[in-house]
Amino acid sequence: MQDGIMISRGGATLPPKPADGGKYGTANSGSPTNRGLHHNAGTLHEMELRRLLHQVRCWLRVMFVLANNLYCIPTYLAWMWVVFYPLRVLLPPLYWAIERQLFRLLLLMVSFWSWSAEYYVDEVGEDVSECYSDRTLVLVNHQSTADVPLLMASFQGKRSVTEHLMWIMDRLFKYTNFGAVSMTHGDFFITQGKDTRNTQLQRLRDHISEVYLRRGLKWIVLFPEGGFLHKRRATSQRYARANGYPILEHVTLPRVGAMKTVLETLTSENLAKTHKGEEPIKWVVDITIGYPDMGKPLDLFVISGGFRKQCVVHMHYRRFPIAEVPIHDSEALTKWLYDRWAEKEDLLDIFYRTGRFPGRLHQGTGDDAGNEHLAPLRETPLRVDFNIVWIVLVHAFFIMSTLFHVALFRWLASLVPFW
Repeated sequence: MQDGIMISRGGATLPPKPADGGKYGTANSGSPTNRGLHHNAGTLHEMELRRLLHQVRCWLRVMFVLANNLYCIPTYLAWMWVVFYPLRVLLPPLYWAIERQLFRLLLLMVSFWSWSAEYYVDEVGEDVSECYSDRTLVLVNHQSTADVPLLMASFQGKRSVTEHLMWIMDRLFKYTNFGAVSMTHGDFFITQGKDTRNTQLQRLRDHISEVYLRRGLKWIVLFPEGGFLHKRRATSQRYARANGYPILEHVTLPRVGAMKTVLETLTSENLAKTHKGEEPIKWVVDITIGYPDMGKPLDLFVISGGFRKQCVVHMHYRRFPIAEVPIHDSEALTKWLYDRWAEKEDLLDIFYRTGRFPGRLHQGTGDDAGNEHLAPLRETPLRVDFNIVWIVLVHAFFIMSTLFHVALFRWLASLVPFW
């Protein structure tokens, strides 16, 4: 061996002799074994550092989302309940037109949380663009608190859909940070339970007549399962076994009450009696949400901080003309809705096995056979994207609005002597 280079002697390759005369592999030899240990230690330190930096970044995002709430929600309420409130009495159409635009901007802010965390939305299935301007009931499977912000993101590119939305949600949502916004906009909060079911459905019927129709809203978003998948699956499966229904794993059996109430209230026959000239409901849009990692859903906290790795959430769209929905036959309507949820089960089974939804589950068979209303099919997923310049401008608008309202309230406070 010369200068640390291996020399072959008699066909055998000998290791270099340590410079300090020590044995090969001792602690001071700089051996490959120790170099590997040092390398592994360095790698571990780098991994720990990356993990620490990731956590710091995530918690900074959480702080940003909290700040975003603070400079968006109060200023929305100040605009609607202080500055523009006289218009609610004097010019209601103008007041609600302004409110819808502010509501749309708020939903953009919420949509930005998931997009900026690199949780993207891809849409596939039927093209529902024909439904954008019509009165439509939207049915969605419910998996977690991430469903709503991701739906908000999906709706952003659908022209005027976001400002004309009405959400039907559990009453507990009323007490969240966004609850006051939803109450102002005209969303409906429903109380779960057998004891209040009939009362709640009558409240929903009244709300549609007094709020939804009067404010010119269009799309109604409903989660017929009535709760998150992980909370309702066991109960749903027990009910299915007792009543001879399919045992579902990826969704739970839906409840038909709220859907039936919405559809019956908004039929052309009923509106002719109660609200002449109002546009009836024309479509039912069915959305199936599929999360990656074998259906492990995101949640709102994960979205706020970006704690999970980048991923794509898939949404499968399907539309049904209202003429195809058996509104006036309770038994047939229940079967129709259960059939849709059985299709969701099949769609999600395919998605979890292959990583993608099929464009259309039963093309040319079953319910689709001979259907002249089949929508154009989107085979290639459409990525929901955002204009960063527009998002920055909207942030600036809410920040400037907040500063304006702070100055306004300080001035009003100065007019009161004891303040």
